[in-house]
Amino acid sequence: MNRILIIAPSWIGDAVMSQPLLANLKTIYPHCQIDVLASPWVAPIYWACAEVNQVIEAKLEHKQLQWSLRKQLAKQLELNQYNACFVLPNSLKSALIPWLANIPFRIGYRGEMRFGLINFALDNPSKVNRPPMANHYLALANALEQSHEIDTNKLADPKLNISPAAKESIGAKLGSAAINENLIYVLCPGAEYGATKRWPADHFASLAQQLIANEPDAHVILLGSKGDHALGESIRTKVKNDLQTHNWCGKISLDEAIALIGASKVLVSNDSGLMHIGAALKVPQIAIFGSSDPHHTPPLSDKARVLWLNLPCSPCHKRECPLGHLKCLKDILPTTILDAIQTLH
Repeated sequence: MNRILIIAPSWIGDAVMSQPLLANLKTIYPHCQIDVLASPWVAPIYWACAEVNQVIEAKLEHKQLQWSLRKQLAKQLELNQYNACFVLPNSLKSALIPWLANIPFRIGYRGEMRFGLINFALDNPSKVNRPPMANHYLALANALEQSHEIDTNKLADPKLNISPAAKESIGAKLGSAAINENLIYVLCPGAEYGATKRWPADHFASLAQQLIANEPDAHVILLGSKGDHALGESIRTKVKNDLQTHNWCGKISLDEAIALIGASKVLVSNDSGLMHIGAALKVPQIAIFGSSDPHHTPPLSDKARVLWLNLPCSPCHKRECPLGHLKCLKDILPTTILDAIQTLH
């Protein structure tokens, strides 16, 4: 197996959780070259994976066929003569490019009428008792090579590298803001999925206030996407020590965000892509879960502590609370988070 193509998922967290698959493919085929086709949104995750030779960026939009673009990409990729392609999303359109590129082994899960497009297919696990997402991807490595069968019951362990250029860039930004690199708390208030994954802004503000009160030289940095900037600003303005609270949501690139999280003393986040980055970097972290299931998308790190109330109504996996109270998140108090931070190592 000389060349392998990976069709990347669309979400940052899923991209992080696909890294153990890449690592195990390199174990099975140590001399193979692994390339990844990814959207610009998740491409920096794969540049942070030591196993990846090349990231091919393509502006493939969510829920759009983009037939002409897919044909063009397939024509370019065919020249690379890939032996196999692992298609990580379950959609029909994600399987079109490797089929059009005449890649002989096309591996993925069955889904969305793509019989024939995927010619080595695994059954999707039941939604009841689903394995962690990292193990879900890892199982695909067993589709081709039975002599190196991987134990997918053992929790996978994602790992990311920090770009030296991003580390230098973040160091310069912290220096210009007079922030001590050893006393950074990174809070990630956003979650792309929706409100049922977002711990309340007032709780984040209260937590930031208390962290600075407990450590007068500490700085709190709010981190997220451009879409989280207004949320970050609403939190920052509620904190009395606003000179030590910084809203960097949407102000730095994803590779810089990886470097910042790697430099943090503690990361506090919702169930989000940034949570998974923190786990892959093995930083001390608190992961707050509401409507989602920490058994399926846990932060895979022994330095992570999950806070989940496990109410009778959760996990509901809804974007808006169907009962209208959002107790699964509101009832996790800032003092609970503070106490949990003290237990981190």
